Amino acid sequence: MLIQEPTVERYHPEPHFQHFTKGIEHAQETIYEFLIHTVKQCSPEVALTEFESLFVHSVNMTSSEVNQALYQIIVANDEQEFRNTLKRSCYILINNWNTSKKYQIIQQLVGLFPKIKFNRKTASLILTRLNSWLEKFVGSSDYQELELFVSACTFQPERPWSHRYTSYLLVSQFVNTTNSVEQRETARVLSKQLKEQYKRDLALYVARSQSNVVQTVPLKNPTLLGDEVLLLIKRLVAKKCVFSYTNLANIFLKQTHELTYCQFKDSLKKYLIYSMSNQDLAESVKKSLFGSLESLYEIHDERDLDDALLLRTCNRVIECLTTENRKEPSSLFALFVMQKSPITLVILLLKLILISKNSRTHLESCIADLIRHYENLQEADCQWVIHFLEIFSVIFTVYAEDVEYNLVKVDPENSNGYQKQNLAAYQVFSQFRGNVEIPASSRAEVAIALTE
Repeated sequence: MLIQEPTVERYHPEPHFQHFTKGIEHAQETIYEFLIHTVKQCSPEVALTEFESLFVHSVNMTSSEVNQALYQIIVANDEQEFRNTLKRSCYILINNWNTSKKYQIIQQLVGLFPKIKFNRKTASLILTRLNSWLEKFVGSSDYQELELFVSACTFQPERPWSHRYTSYLLVSQFVNTTNSVEQRETARVLSKQLKEQYKRDLALYVARSQSNVVQTVPLKNPTLLGDEVLLLIKRLVAKKCVFSYTNLANIFLKQTHELTYCQFKDSLKKYLIYSMSNQDLAESVKKSLFGSLESLYEIHDERDLDDALLLRTCNRVIECLTTENRKEPSSLFALFVMQKSPITLVILLLKLILISKNSRTHLESCIADLIRHYENLQEADCQWVIHFLEIFSVIFTVYAEDVEYNLVKVDPENSNGYQKQNLAAYQVFSQFRGNVEIPASSRAEVAIALTE
């Protein structure tokens, strides 16, 4: 029923919209508490049926307290508040089901909405408004975000190319503070799960692809780089064995920790272009990026460098290299596209993360923005971007994750060191380190494959 303004208002004045908002908030909490209780106490099938009865097949909207709560939200005629309520309701269910690995029921929940008959005839103004809002929801980016959770949980052969990079797309949901706690937490957990799966798959592929045993099933290569991924990893590991980017980053941090911010920015320029082989590209980076650095946070130039300034600076440089307005590629990213130099770009980003590990989430959020920019293009029309994303995933797994890759010599007669032409004399060995959550079976598979 409609909210009646209480008579006490005339004695204790309060803006009407505040009273009305409190009523909406109470109605929302009623729905959330109902769904939390249902998903925890009932089977997934029952919880899904209750959700469907409430939002999709509402008939008598005053038959229960939770129906009255939804009625109150719709009567308020605030579509955004309804959208927020619907989204959080979905993520309350998804968050609980994902924890218990009920992936099929998540797919059923998300699949409910496109099946709704939006043009169904009804004499009720409230139900007409509900149908209209549901139809708009299905065509919105909010629903696309929901679909990502299905992509993350289930295999879909016909999925868009961008869904290969769901682990990054989920990061943008996690960092968006306007999203509900449930949505952000579910996005964080699923993104981490996908990254862990990628690390396992890559380590197993590297091990099995070097095994002398005939494989009875096709090798699962988690990348789109084909056999080239093995050579790429060998080159990266060879670089680590001689003088790694990690060592370079540690030296840089030691040399700059007592500098003023202005001096640090000058050193950062040299650090970033150090060892860039393409001099023309290096000069272009100097002109474009260094001009931005000169004027960046000038008010702090005479201050000593601290962690906060380091983080903010690396985040800004990341944006210069990817997307400055969070919608379109930056001019520098476009330059790397034209130069077809994905490895150089990824190494620049890696250098930034190695000196500012807390910038990793911001970087992945920018990567998600780039994916969103290109996702409406056909896969054939954005191959360079896809190639960049594939190389990005591999390099950051080798350098910035908790899987350690090493070269093991298998041809003792070839002793010319880690020369490019001699990498065939080495195999890559991977091992999981630290507290990474890798099942013992996966660790054993890698070890067995390398000893076969």
